[in-house]
Amino acid sequence: MTTVRIPAGWPATEDEARAVQDELRGRVVLDEPGPPPGTGRVTGVDVAYDDERDLVVAAAVVLDAAGLAVVAEATAVGRVSFPYVPGLLAFREIPTVLAALDELPCPPGLVVCDGYGLAHPRRFGLASHLGVLTGLPTIGVAKNPFAFTYDDPDAPRGSTSPLLDGTEEVGRAVRTRDGVKPVFVSVGHRVSLDNACAHTLALTPAYRLPETTRRADALCRAALREAAA
Repeated sequence: MTTVRIPAGWPATEDEARAVQDELRGRVVLDEPGPPPGTGRVTGVDVAYDDERDLVVAAAVVLDAAGLAVVAEATAVGRVSFPYVPGLLAFREIPTVLAALDELPCPPGLVVCDGYGLAHPRRFGLASHLGVLTGLPTIGVAKNPFAFTYDDPDAPRGSTSPLLDGTEEVGRAVRTRDGVKPVFVSVGHRVSLDNACAHTLALTPAYRLPETTRRADALCRAALREAAA
């Protein structure tokens, strides 16, 4: 596990963080399809916190996209780099997530974030932020719809419905298990929404959440227990 320092010049206020979002948002690439689902490698990233100890741990788990076997994994631990502010959560997570990705012994391929990309009030959630900083194709797969609205998709696995901010489609609700609550998929960087949804279904052969998220969540929780011990 690598130890991470808060980067010099990292935003310290809400205004500074929003200014960074405004600067980077224009660099998001939306006109690339991204890697074909079920090919190459796909990496899940996730974080866990111990606020009492001011600790944040990030995990990155690389899977073979065809069989979903673990190829590599890495973790990083650091201090919480920004206060909790809805819409600015990426600033709490990005330094340790980047460090975990840097520790991987192989290219990550597509990166799947447990959170949002364009489905964000400022159209720049963690998946978009991470994609712009790394240049990697990224998507966000969230457990809830945040502040957006949607019609419940049809019951069968694979059904979708638009995730809406007014009349603007910012992502999709995707049913990954028959009759089970959907997940909420949005583009991060260098991936189309159709492909993001296809990747999500390819990564959910047995559970509601993608295998990338499930593996990264388990790893970062174990790493947090170790760091806090």
